Amino acid sequence: MPKIAEIERTPNPNAMRFVLKEPVSRGITRSYENAAQAEKDPFASKLFEIPHVTSVYYVDFYVTVTQDGSADWNELLRQLAPPIREADAVDALESDSHEVHVSAEALNSDDPRLSAINKMLDEQVRPYLLADGGGLKVIGLDDNVLRVHYQGACGTCPTASSGTLYAIESMVHRIDPNIVVESV
Repeated sequence: MPKIAEIERTPNPNAMRFVLKEPVSRGITRSYENAAQAEKDPFASKLFEIPHVTSVYYVDFYVTVTQDGSADWNELLRQLAPPIREADAVDALESDSHEVHVSAEALNSDDPRLSAINKMLDEQVRPYLLADGGGLKVIGLDDNVLRVHYQGACGTCPTASSGTLYAIESMVHRIDPNIVVESV
């Protein structure tokens, strides 16, 4: 039963990150942008039952909840705390858990640039996004356009589509200077 150690603000004013004393998942990252996506995940479904919750992102000792911007955080935190405290650690679901950071299209690609990009993202980008309550999924690489999708707090964060995207594109240019990064 995860206990909440801390509740942290993220760079996104509509997202909060819960730091837990016990894991809510065992190395498995989950990212849901609506209740329908979370229907097979009892933990995330309970969070989506709370009014104003628009996304749920969690991995190991971290849970990030994003709201629609119309709720008072103090009231919303009181509603979110019980289901987070009561949650048991989630094991792998039957759904495509390997597709949280990379789409099936990108995972099955034979383009060596994608493998290098994902390695770079795992080492240099995703840990920092997780610290801010979010993540990044690679959707695909078509010609020289890398399509990425921000998750968790990063999904609706104002800086994700500008500063962070520019930084990612600069890093990707070390792999191939012709690649353009597009957030979808």
